[in-house]
Amino acid sequence: MNKIKKLTLGLISFVFAFNPLMLWAQYSPPTASTTGLPDESLENIIINIMQWMLAVVGFIGIIGFVISGIIYLTSAGDDTKIKLAKTAMTYCIIGVIVALMGYVIIQAADSMLNGFGIF
Repeated sequence: MNKIKKLTLGLISFVFAFNPLMLWAQYSPPTASTTGLPDESLENIIINIMQWMLAVVGFIGIIGFVISGIIYLTSAGDDTKIKLAKTAMTYCIIGVIVALMGYVIIQAADSMLNGFGIF
């Protein structure tokens, strides 16, 4: 009886150990379309990342404007909070302008290097 239990336990463990390998044999090897990886060129991927980052910078800029506006509205005449809100608004504006200038400079350099004119 002891041998039968050992044989059964060994057979069950063998089936559970190699079951994933048997199931994997049913599938074809992964390709770019099945893995979710992009089929685009590296240039298009970088452009998409830049556009995504520009959207994130814009969203963060809007959040900064809202926070500095709330600070300004809740200052209740306190000069230190008014000054804090104005400097925060100034820094938000400067940050958004710098981010947009970086995007414009990269686009201008790309168009010049590709042989297209800016105007």
